[in-house]
Amino acid sequence: MKFSSKKSVLFFSCIVLAIFFSSCKKDDSLSYWNDNAPAKKALTEYVESVTKKGSADFIPVKDRIAVFDLDGTLFCETDPIYFDWILYTQRVLDDENYKNQATEEQIALANDLREAMKTRNLSEDLEGRHAALMPQLFKGLTVEEFKDYIRAYKKQDTPGFKNMKRGEAFYVPMVQVVNYLVENDFTVYICSGTDRITVRTQIEDVLPVDESHVIGTDNTLVATAQGETSGLEYVFTNDDDVVLGGKQISKNIKMNKVSVLAQEIGRKPVLSFGNSSGDASMANYVINKNPHKSLAFMLLCDDTEREYGNIPKAEKMKSACEKNGWIPISMHDDWKTIYGDGIEKK
Repeated sequence: MKFSSKKSVLFFSCIVLAIFFSSCKKDDSLSYWNDNAPAKKALTEYVESVTKKGSADFIPVKDRIAVFDLDGTLFCETDPIYFDWILYTQRVLDDENYKNQATEEQIALANDLREAMKTRNLSEDLEGRHAALMPQLFKGLTVEEFKDYIRAYKKQDTPGFKNMKRGEAFYVPMVQVVNYLVENDFTVYICSGTDRITVRTQIEDVLPVDESHVIGTDNTLVATAQGETSGLEYVFTNDDDVVLGGKQISKNIKMNKVSVLAQEIGRKPVLSFGNSSGDASMANYVINKNPHKSLAFMLLCDDTEREYGNIPKAEKMKSACEKNGWIPISMHDDWKTIYGDGIEKK
């Protein structure tokens, strides 16, 4: 192929310009984050150092593991309280297929939760009571029937925000973080205090996290006709389905998160993302005695304009970050948006 001198100059000029603009193209992987956000800088510098071959901090792909809490870290926990706590109240007080069989104990908790929604004052006993009673509400449903129930619940409008369904209440800057890590060959796990099956259904079509990488509170699963027969004695038959057994096995918070991560992954994660004291053990587990460079991030619920923040709680977590070597993420200062365009706090 022959080029005239003018055509050659024009051709090579275009190549040079293409290379120039390509090199100047801004990475928008974390476009919902403010450019000067310290947490964004810490994360991107970390990812660059551990993924660059030849770097002293290089981490092999098999060891690039990140763990995320869900409520308050990836997903709204203030509308007005946890996703599955509101689900509990609806099942007990509003579901025509269940409320007539609800026990006095279940109803008492549902009323207490409704009151907590109004006052935003959560007493310390609510978590334990909810964890014990929640599995009873869906006993006998197949796993897929329970998932369908959650899917329907996700389609309800959120009471505290305009133009948002319950299943859409993800923090979009944190969704970007998950995608950014996956793009850089990290394996992402979610380690939540919410029921494992519920979390799997919550993240459908939102996060690139396989169901097998979702860890949560575990409740019993049994065969349809198993009854109270031990799983060591019962034999699953052709007529059986796997159904919810109605009893809690373990609540996945605090030290339990560390135990289950060690059991299910077999490798220590190198990144941790949380927001509360329930995630402190997980954060410390990740950053201490780790053979690889590691970081722990904690969200601060410090935005009262776009979100239902809690400044005293945020200040307490900020102090905990300073004490423990965790990196704080300020929802107010670090993010351009929380839920995306068109969604407003009522």
